[in-house]
Amino acid sequence: MIKKNRPNVYAFIDSQNLNLGSQKMGWKVDWRKFRHFLEDQYGVTKAYMFIGYMSENEALYEYMHELGYLVVLKPTIDVAGLEANRQNIAEVHEDRDKPTVKGNVDAELVLYAMKEQPNYDKAIIVSGDGDFYSLIEYLDQVGKLERVMAPNWQYSSLLKPYENKIVRLDKLRRKLAYHDKKRIIKKEK
Repeated sequence: MIKKNRPNVYAFIDSQNLNLGSQKMGWKVDWRKFRHFLEDQYGVTKAYMFIGYMSENEALYEYMHELGYLVVLKPTIDVAGLEANRQNIAEVHEDRDKPTVKGNVDAELVLYAMKEQPNYDKAIIVSGDGDFYSLIEYLDQVGKLERVMAPNWQYSSLLKPYENKIVRLDKLRRKLAYHDKKRIIKKEK
């Protein structure tokens, strides 16, 4: 039997967008399950994980690498510290939904997607951020856009023209959610 050649698919993951977007909906992504899902469902051979670097998260970065992600680290800045210098500290703490540390990975994700383009047939962009509109538009025009994976229904309206390519990960929560086994054991006791 002749095995059908699958296209070579790369995933480019905005980890903060995915992480915060799923947590906003009340769940956490199980990174092992997500990597297997990308490979099993879409044939992803390389999954680039773009993430802000914090020295205390070294073990996490190693774990992600062990799971098969190609971890691309970006220096972070303390947004709360910068804002505190500009405004009254009380105002800074009013918006608790915003992260206090920011590692803006958008430019790196776009750069890698373009730089690696000769090496893949199709690309998956994992983010609901409208900042990736131009990249998504370009990949679609050249026939290389496989999917856009948004963490939830609140993805940017700029991505609406690509709705037929959008996979909402909140709809796959049962399949991709992290379950803290220690917490489950404690509940049972």
